[in-house]
Amino acid sequence: MDKKGNNNIDKTLTKLSLNKEAPKSAFILLMLIYGISIFLTMRTSTAHGFVSIGGNIISYSAFTGMFSMLGNICIICLVMLFRRMGYIVSMTLLLMQFPMMVVNVFLRGNLSAISGFFSNILIIGAISILYFSYRNVLRYQQSIREQAVTDRLTGLPNRFACSELMTDLQRRSERFALVSIDLNNFKSINDTMGHDTGDEVLKETARRWKELANSGDTGTVDFIARNTGDEYLLIISNYDSLGDIEKTINAYKTELEKKITIDNCDYYLTACFGYTMFPEDTDIIENLYLYADAVLHKLKKNSGGSRILRFSQDILNAEHTLEIERKIRTALNDNKILFHLQPQYDMNHKLRGFEALARMKNDDGSYISPADFIPIAEKTGLVDRIDMRVFELAVDFMDKVSGETNADFILSVNVSVKHLMKNNFIDEIRSIMDSHNVSPERIEIEITESIMIDSAEKALQRIDEIKAMGIKVAIDDFGTGYSSLSYLNNFPSDLLKIDKSFIDQVNYSESSKQYVAMIISIGHILDLKVISEGVESADQIDILKDIGCDYIQGYVWGRPMPPEEAGTLVRSTGK
Repeated sequence: MDKKGNNNIDKTLTKLSLNKEAPKSAFILLMLIYGISIFLTMRTSTAHGFVSIGGNIISYSAFTGMFSMLGNICIICLVMLFRRMGYIVSMTLLLMQFPMMVVNVFLRGNLSAISGFFSNILIIGAISILYFSYRNVLRYQQSIREQAVTDRLTGLPNRFACSELMTDLQRRSERFALVSIDLNNFKSINDTMGHDTGDEVLKETARRWKELANSGDTGTVDFIARNTGDEYLLIISNYDSLGDIEKTINAYKTELEKKITIDNCDYYLTACFGYTMFPEDTDIIENLYLYADAVLHKLKKNSGGSRILRFSQDILNAEHTLEIERKIRTALNDNKILFHLQPQYDMNHKLRGFEALARMKNDDGSYISPADFIPIAEKTGLVDRIDMRVFELAVDFMDKVSGETNADFILSVNVSVKHLMKNNFIDEIRSIMDSHNVSPERIEIEITESIMIDSAEKALQRIDEIKAMGIKVAIDDFGTGYSSLSYLNNFPSDLLKIDKSFIDQVNYSESSKQYVAMIISIGHILDLKVISEGVESADQIDILKDIGCDYIQGYVWGRPMPPEEAGTLVRSTGK
């Protein structure tokens, strides 16, 4: 392929801007129908026979006008569908008929053919008016179209043009790379030298890059566009390897870093280049923008400078983490951390209490999965604030509902191990308890058995402090951790919670059923109550009853619900 011949940005833009003509098969079909209609017109105009249609006798010559009209329709369609070429072909066909018509009408005196002569003159006039009027409309549409795909400041294509080109490349199953480019410290030029100078710098940068793209010197087919502000987009196609892509990007990097002189002042620019590849990284156009921008954001955040980096899934994960962290901080600062309550029941379906669960919403009002934001909150050290916010909201809920109903139920709250081990944890809990009229015996703090791994001695001391306040302690997700029975024997807890992963199999696997029965038996030997999490079916309830489970929690009897619904549930049960 001649890369230079295919590497002109303006030609590509024009190709994208023009509406495609009809396929060649349509041209051939119209010409065939036209030829047949002319032949039939000539034959019927001189024929003297008759044909019977529906009992009516009709002369062959009566069909002449119909076939002539069919030919004229073909002529009009040629002009409409094929524009200039269609107009030229139509005019040629019509003008070729004139000598024969002149001879037939004026020399041979066949006055019956004079209607065809004037019909040809009229159709020539009609298609001429149609063609030139339509050409003006197309010219106006082309002008509007060019404005839609062109950046007004630099004259480069814009993001919309990039999307159209990528869609075209995708349709033709061609590989390409999308490069997102962000100039470094461009804001300082605007701030110190003014926006007019900044605009000149942007235009000069665009001129250089457009010249490079049109030259074909990179060895690839390049399409440079302006995205917005000081951001540009580069589409690279017709390459053989990853090395070709980076070589091309380095050519644009080198061109950018050459001195720019505006009003006798010299400027030296650098930029970050983040790129992603189609279809290796994704085959969805919108995702290409997302991935390239994610790489760019990583480059700008880490060090800026003039660097080139390709997209990887790890970068997207990091971007997701940063976005969730931002949402957590915003929710905490704006007091928008929410909580839901999932009911817990004894085996006779009597309400024991609720587990308080943290919730957080997106900007559009949809909920963010706790599986997404809790691990990130733990990683970023924000889980402590979430714990305390949920604890305060839940205790406030209990205070209000208990005051209205005199109900006696348990409120269970989760606390991360790292938070529990902090020196100020007890003070935080005590402060919230002191500000609400709630009995400590009705509060239960859930901790995982992994607390015993790092520092058993300190863990036991902290749990003793919690118990000294009168608060209950539950061991969450029991059976999934690593603590030994000797630790459990010394663990001053009140409740064991069996993890959902074991409950899921109790009605399918005898070994899972026996394992759950063993945990329940151990709990009872140690004088602990046992609750099974994630119970979702009636047959699971029956099995848990048979093996002696004390309480259940799960979708079968209650999904997590907003506090308003939980309050209604308490009132309805008379608890």
